Amino acid sequence: MNWLLSGMAALGISYLVIVAGMYTFQRSFLYLPDKQHFSPDEAGLSGIKALTITTSDGEHLQAWYLPATAGQPTILYLHGNAGSIVGRTERLRFYQRQGVGALFVSYRGYGSSSGSPNQSGLINDALAAYDWLVQENIAAEKIAVLGESLGSGVAVQLALQRPLRAVILEAPFTSTMAVAKVIYWWLPIDLLMKDRFESIAVIDKVAAPILIVHGAEDEITDVEQGKQLFDKAAQPKSLEIIKGASHEGISFEDTWRKELAFIESVKP
Repeated sequence: MNWLLSGMAALGISYLVIVAGMYTFQRSFLYLPDKQHFSPDEAGLSGIKALTITTSDGEHLQAWYLPATAGQPTILYLHGNAGSIVGRTERLRFYQRQGVGALFVSYRGYGSSSGSPNQSGLINDALAAYDWLVQENIAAEKIAVLGESLGSGVAVQLALQRPLRAVILEAPFTSTMAVAKVIYWWLPIDLLMKDRFESIAVIDKVAAPILIVHGAEDEITDVEQGKQLFDKAAQPKSLEIIKGASHEGISFEDTWRKELAFIESVKP
């Protein structure tokens, strides 16, 4: 019996050590930045302006800016938890071919941006990017925010604080806790999670028109989470479920065209 109690105690201690480690290092599991620095030219792009945006708390963000052609909207693009803007060049090329403007920003700690990522920091980054566009004399009714995966949580928070023409959420989640509970089912996520991005709690307060795009076979943020967000969001709203598509399988030209069509449909 003593050996059994000793074994159980050892397992309990090991579990507590793992829990403590996961709590301490959780952001290294949530945020997976590519810290390499590339200019638009080095990434094979032309006609794109490289710039640095300073946030309200003093971080310096790497950004690429594509001016819109006359009459076209500008998309503020907020990427997912992995990589940086360098890995999204095909999307930027597509916008360029359509004459649509775009501002791509690497969050703090991503690309050559300073700082370390966390929820409040990423929201500050989005606000700084939006405010930069306004300072460039781009009216709110010309700005649409597009959040990919993790960026969807940032986009929802931005939409609560700034007027927008449209909000587009690609492969969104109801909260990062909901995603973590599936992956780390053996951990007390409710007690441990710091950066929760609880979009489901606030999406009904977003005033701008919302489009949610989700892959039917999304293996990371289950499509049911996209449906839950859609059900709670206020009108006007639209839901596009792509049959057979995985988490990253929705990022292609057909999806991007549908998103631009939605932005055009809600023209003020």
